[in-house]
Amino acid sequence: MSCSSLRPKCIVLSLAGLDRECVKFEKPIVRIWSIFVQIWKSSNTTRTVGILLFEAFSNHCLANAVEPLRAANTLARKRLYDWQFLSLGGGTVHSSSGLPVQTELSLSDHGGGDYLFVMPSYNFRQHATGQCSRALRAAAKRYDTLVGMDMGSWLLASAGLLDGRRATIHWDELVPFAETFPEVDVVENRTVKDENILSCGGVTTTFELVLGLIEEHHGPMLGLEVSSLFMYGEKATILDARPSGTRPGKVRMATAIMRRNIEAPLSVPEIARQVGLTDKAFNKACTDTYGFGPRRLYQAIRLREARRLAEHTTISVEEIADRSGYQNASALTRAFKQEFGVSFRAMRSASR
Repeated sequence: MSCSSLRPKCIVLSLAGLDRECVKFEKPIVRIWSIFVQIWKSSNTTRTVGILLFEAFSNHCLANAVEPLRAANTLARKRLYDWQFLSLGGGTVHSSSGLPVQTELSLSDHGGGDYLFVMPSYNFRQHATGQCSRALRAAAKRYDTLVGMDMGSWLLASAGLLDGRRATIHWDELVPFAETFPEVDVVENRTVKDENILSCGGVTTTFELVLGLIEEHHGPMLGLEVSSLFMYGEKATILDARPSGTRPGKVRMATAIMRRNIEAPLSVPEIARQVGLTDKAFNKACTDTYGFGPRRLYQAIRLREARRLAEHTTISVEEIADRSGYQNASALTRAFKQEFGVSFRAMRSASR
């Protein structure tokens, strides 16, 4: 018997890792691989994060690091991330605007974990002391990944942890950073990953970096929900609006268009036209990013809006169906059960 005769022509899988979606595949090999990649990413492991603060840290940077993690926990309805606020010596640390944060432990007393976010922001040169460098070198043995946020790369470089590595920093300090640490491969990217060292150059890029981690750990749909919660990507950037804009950028534009047109859904060809892609290119870009095409993506966005309304409002299922772009309540409840694995009524009862 030949191997080709063993290949299934049609496979039906029930996949809990993708919200229990039941998918019928005509081309099983490529699409099953895409789905299994998403299941692998949808890990239930709780990841631990130490957030190392220094005097005059940026409130904005801290919020952009922590709030996406908090949102991921809330949206996933389980604790995907645990974090603790740390400092070199413990005690209270004040932000650049005077906000006091009571850190839970000193860095040396923290047992380590998956990530250490290093966040000095202002007065970073004053923090680049021998004590700090020794503490960071010791921490590098206890944390799987070190992350330089805002001006954090300066302290990592001072400790010798970026020698021979690619890294970025706040763009105001790119030239001094490169001149002070010639052994570091300094690049102007918004975020940089070099094996177990991550870096980003400011408060907005901090959000992008953490959002990227959420997508890496738990799949692009959770990343989409988190970005939607903070209205990230709702307005096209100048780069994305150009004809030469990247396909990932155009997919972000498309999801923003979908979120703004939930009650009266647009056709997929119309969305493709608005973002400047052919139907074929749009389908491929969505599949490459999310593991399924734009119609399935649009449905997932609409159903997550229905879930939000079910959990946080008391309006009727008929009105929720109307607001979610469904013709009637029956159509919504069938799609809802298939998407989330529980009935609309059970979801609403649990939230109450």
